[in-house]
Amino acid sequence: MNVAVVDIGSNSTRLLIAERSGDAVAELVRHSNVTRLGAGVDRSGRLAEDAMERVYAVLDGYRDEIDAHECRSAVAVLTSAVRDSENGPEFAATIRERYGLEPHVLSGEEEAQLTYLGATSQRDPGDRTRTLVLDIGGGSTELVIGEGGSMRFHVSTQAGVVRQSERHLHHDPPTANELKAVVADVAAILSDAVPAVERERVRHGIAVAGTATSLAAIAQALEPYDPDRVEGYRVTRDECDEILARLAAMTLAQRRDVAGLHPDRAPTIVAGVLIFREALRLFGLREIEVSEHDILLGAARQLTGDLDE
Repeated sequence: MNVAVVDIGSNSTRLLIAERSGDAVAELVRHSNVTRLGAGVDRSGRLAEDAMERVYAVLDGYRDEIDAHECRSAVAVLTSAVRDSENGPEFAATIRERYGLEPHVLSGEEEAQLTYLGATSQRDPGDRTRTLVLDIGGGSTELVIGEGGSMRFHVSTQAGVVRQSERHLHHDPPTANELKAVVADVAAILSDAVPAVERERVRHGIAVAGTATSLAAIAQALEPYDPDRVEGYRVTRDECDEILARLAAMTLAQRRDVAGLHPDRAPTIVAGVLIFREALRLFGLREIEVSEHDILLGAARQLTGDLDE
């Protein structure tokens, strides 16, 4: 039976339509649109009207695809921007009433669990390598540590590409002091969030979501984007440093033309790469594996209900 999951994040709104049989999920359709729902939330504590309208415009098209695929179950997962905003409950109610999507406003723990489930879905459950799953979002970054199919530690932090861009990056291109301010902010947030004993146990990393997949695409100059070449690509710390230096020296208009980078991600990619690099440094990783398997897949497996006939 077909199921649909919409991930309404702080920076993007994404759709997965899949055929599900038990725990097996076969992807049929995947879309991603940058909608920046979290714009201004860090300052005002509220979702802006124009930001919500951008999401609604995308959902109009998603709803048509969900109907065309005769999805038996359709859910929406709502993350940092919605749970941090005063008018988040009203927004979630509109998602249900206008689009027929069952909204799940995820806690940080729930977001971490679904992200880990999706990111490790293709791994050998008997592999006991202590693994970090890194999910950099618009308003938050999830750090999840586990072994095999079991999550051992998780934390949701207030580091995100929209949040840190709005706090610190005010020039085009950003100044050296602005870049240092992002690094200092993110380093403090991440180091405070993860005890040293947890960091030291990590031997492998998997990065999901838009910053990670963009880095893999930029590293390979993918035009057009090719998910098969992104899946499993390993971004090294040196490669991350080289891409950061290149992007940070560009104007926004120049970043929009970078091969492998979707133009809509150009405004926030510098903050994203800085967060990515700090996570590598914090956990002592020389490289990290990029995966297309993320919270959408985890939600499709866990939140779309019992589909047994």
